Amino acid sequence: MRIATWNVNSIVPRLPRVLDWLAHSAPDVLCLQELKNTTEAFPVEPVRELGYEVAAYGLGRWNGVAILSRIGLAGVTRGLTGEPRFDGATEARAIGATCGGVRVWSVYVPNGREPDNPHYAYKLEWLEALRQTVSAELSDAPFAVLGDFNVAPSDQDVWDITAFAASTHVTEPERAALERLRALGLGDVFPRPLKYDHPFSYWDYRAGNFPNNRGMRIDLVYGNPAFTDAVADSYVDREARKGKGASDHAPVVVDLSLQPATA
Repeated sequence: MRIATWNVNSIVPRLPRVLDWLAHSAPDVLCLQELKNTTEAFPVEPVRELGYEVAAYGLGRWNGVAILSRIGLAGVTRGLTGEPRFDGATEARAIGATCGGVRVWSVYVPNGREPDNPHYAYKLEWLEALRQTVSAELSDAPFAVLGDFNVAPSDQDVWDITAFAASTHVTEPERAALERLRALGLGDVFPRPLKYDHPFSYWDYRAGNFPNNRGMRIDLVYGNPAFTDAVADSYVDREARKGKGASDHAPVVVDLSLQPATA
């Protein structure tokens, strides 16, 4: 079984790339983030033609998430238990589904902007709601929460920690929130480096950042023992980050020694 996660940074302009990637990488499940469109506007038909069911959740703002599956799609849940609101509005940042016997959540954690910005406090509240949701769902069955966490778990997960002084993504409260999530019994599926010593998954669009590997590992896969014990391989697909019109994130791919469960 192959499960992947990818922040596509707007599904409509990125659709040709997504379809091509689905065709040649053939994931059984693909979690998407930052759709930037509504649930109803998600381009279901071209994805369905490749054999995938779609569960999308978008409100037409700067977020939106989806799960694409060719091994079944059941128990779809949109949003978190006790999810906080920002500026009085709920944002489309989490969707869960059971695919071939594996429960997955596609999440797009709030950015936080700056540590003194109200969005930062919202980010921490959102991560706590995620922890509570995961805690209520965990069982002995394979389970994973995947997506753009907008947090680098350690200093080694950014290209130069001194470049992030007084910035979000690396602060102690954010990392502590991740640790509380992992303390539920989740392991960090660390991608195998394919080219550089460290497998970053995001590179800012500014010139030189990607070819010089000035990036961050913020696209994460956290799984319970039934999931992580089955990991046969994992990697960041840097090829999908290359060329004109690419997202600023690359897919993170996990291969599992699991056979999809049949209904």
